Amino acid sequence: MAAHLQAPESNRPANRTEPEDPAPTDLFELLGDEYTRRVYEAVAEEPRCGRAVAEAADVSRPTAYRRLNDLCEAGLVRAEIAVRLDGHHRKRFEAVTGSVSVSFDEDGIEAMVDAAD
Repeated sequence: MAAHLQAPESNRPANRTEPEDPAPTDLFELLGDEYTRRVYEAVAEEPRCGRAVAEAADVSRPTAYRRLNDLCEAGLVRAEIAVRLDGHHRKRFEAVTGSVSVSFDEDGIEAMVDAAD
């Protein structure tokens, strides 16, 4: 019973560690939460800053950031720092998955997450 997750190629420095692939049960638990799904749908629609995610998902900002952190740890969302011309910066979140597939068979549960193009 293994999850097959593919992370997109990145220009991140080699010394940064990639998130571990979540087990299928962890993925079900994560996406089984209504708030997490709403937050994920908001960033899958378009990359957004945390405040915009909270507004689009109709959740509080602390809830949005907790769910975004969980999604980042699972490798389903990535965060990048966006520096504005006025010198301020914000984290911008975007979905890195194109699809999530789940299979049930005599060998157990298998979850596969494909990276977006």
